[in-house]
Amino acid sequence: MVDQGKEQKRQEVKMLNRKLLELTGVVNVESFDSEEFLLETELGYLAVKGQNLHMKHLSLEQGMVAIEGLVHSLAYMDGNNTSSKSKGLFGKLFK
Repeated sequence: MVDQGKEQKRQEVKMLNRKLLELTGVVNVESFDSEEFLLETELGYLAVKGQNLHMKHLSLEQGMVAIEGLVHSLAYMDGNNTSSKSKGLFGKLFK
């Protein structure tokens, strides 16, 4: 049952043929390159992995991001699991 007194966090994920990913509820783009995007969303950190990824549209005021490329996976990271976030960011630097 939903508590009417609290503001409900909302996120929409829309993907078309694994080539276009549209997200709402995005707070910040932590990092991105052609193989991985790390997004801070209202529901936690979201890692988007794939090939030839690039940002088609970004509006943090509206909380919207559109990513083009071949999407392999979407994975949410727990708020308590900061080591996964750090590993992703620093792991790329020290390949």
